[in-house]
Amino acid sequence: MTELLTHTPYDGSSKPFTIGLKPLDPDAWLEIDGHYEAYLAEKARLYATIPEKIFVEEPDTRAAQQEVLGMAAAHLSAHAARLFPGPAGQTALAERLRSTDIAAAPLRAASLLVQEDLILMRRGDDGWRLAAGSLCFPSSWVLTEKFGRPLNHIHSPVPGFGDGTRNADLIARMFDRLQGQGVIRWNWSLQLGGALYHPFSNTERDARTSARPSRFADDEAVARAFIRVERQALRKLPVSGDILFTIRIYLDPLAVLARHPDRAVLAKSFATQLAALEEPQLDYKGLTADQDRLIQRLEEIAAS
Repeated sequence: MTELLTHTPYDGSSKPFTIGLKPLDPDAWLEIDGHYEAYLAEKARLYATIPEKIFVEEPDTRAAQQEVLGMAAAHLSAHAARLFPGPAGQTALAERLRSTDIAAAPLRAASLLVQEDLILMRRGDDGWRLAAGSLCFPSSWVLTEKFGRPLNHIHSPVPGFGDGTRNADLIARMFDRLQGQGVIRWNWSLQLGGALYHPFSNTERDARTSARPSRFADDEAVARAFIRVERQALRKLPVSGDILFTIRIYLDPLAVLARHPDRAVLAKSFATQLAALEEPQLDYKGLTADQDRLIQRLEEIAAS
């Protein structure tokens, strides 16, 4: 059976280190696939072992969190036939909704219904800040470092998105103007192994940028590379006026790309994007030492 990649933003449809917002189809707000139970099991494991690292909340965000929980439950119920095909899937969903822990923080409860991570942004005197969040699957950042911080601080490590940049101003204005129409954007990275929980602190990033170690030093390491795709959506909550940032992670082994029927086009485009990254962008993604080796592998896939 042919293996398919759910999303391929490196195919030229999306460019790294750009805002790249597109309208969000509200019917496709949340995405459920065959890894649903595995993702939720991993979230439950993380909540049982490191809850302080994956959940934060300001005390006056519970009403907005409840709004998120209601929206998530309503979306899953309305699209149950598509998201959970077959009687067994719909029965499992109904049971999960019935067993939602109403004593828990509503954002945490909502997180355990969906594969997405959920970040609540709130407007204050210093702009939009991270006011609450359930982040089980971070893509090289740490939730507690960003908690309570405004957007310009959250994005400060990202080349071209720090305080005072044009992108920072554009994002702030976009948040202010966001209304009923949600928006979506994409991101990609490469990692060694298939861990969903993939934190990385500012200190670790600074050390990596200074040392520029190789993560894919040989063919064996490249063979264990995973493409990490982020599907990021923004929706304004109609009651509280807060903004919900959802992050859905897809982990695709690079080996699957090598067997894909459209591998020539996809791998060539991926190699082109990787080759176009500037040094600060490569440092941010931790790919400086491995850029040439990964491009070579992608070109080999494209030619196969």
